[in-house]
Amino acid sequence: MSLLAAVGDCANSSLPRHVAIIMDGNGRWAQNRGKMRVYGHKAGVKSVREAVTFAARAKIEALTLFAFSSENWRRPEGEVSALMELFMTVLGREVKKLHSNGIRLKVIGDTARFSERLQAKIAKAEALTANNQGLTLNIAANYGGQWDIAQAARKLARAVASGELAADQIDEAMLGREVCMADLPPVDLLIRTGGDHRISNFVLWQLAYAELYFTPVLWPDFNEAEFSEAVASFVARERRFGCTGEQIRELIAEQQTG
Repeated sequence: MSLLAAVGDCANSSLPRHVAIIMDGNGRWAQNRGKMRVYGHKAGVKSVREAVTFAARAKIEALTLFAFSSENWRRPEGEVSALMELFMTVLGREVKKLHSNGIRLKVIGDTARFSERLQAKIAKAEALTANNQGLTLNIAANYGGQWDIAQAARKLARAVASGELAADQIDEAMLGREVCMADLPPVDLLIRTGGDHRISNFVLWQLAYAELYFTPVLWPDFNEAEFSEAVASFVARERRFGCTGEQIRELIAEQQTG
């Protein structure tokens, strides 16, 4: 995104257009209650509903939720199996509600590793909601930011190998068109629940100029009020995109006066 385009977005709306959330703390939430970790994942579904409801009501264009990373396969087999079954159940139960509210569902990540049954469920849900014009809800499943950039690079490398493209034609804009969510605004606000201060290989390319918000609240306790606080923090910040604050204020003033 060019500086002028980024500043133009800031001038047109103080709210984030695209919010990404690392939904951390489900396991600890369950363990604090003497329960199995999967109990926390099930409890976290309510927070997903609240986040989607808030984002849709606030007219946020896109909400991206980190559901299952490419590294999560390293977790105990029982937990991974339970997560896959939960994913199946939630897809089946929630997609009609999403569709009735005009929400478009996309699953980003390397879904080829999932069972054929789950892949079919994903394809059906995406097809049902494909033409909806409201909030775009991205579920990152078997997703990693490094994987995303690598798969984009592979596409361009194949084009170079076939003679369709010269290597010196490749620039940031071209690579950016090949990563996941290229049709959406870049991430404006990243929220991580659970108290850790890291981005865990999540949407690395798309976070280039994102504001980061970390909260100790565990994901099953994250509600609309917590989401509202995160957005309020975003609105209060000055986004400079590598410039000085004075430059940004001048550019915004120019945008607003036409």
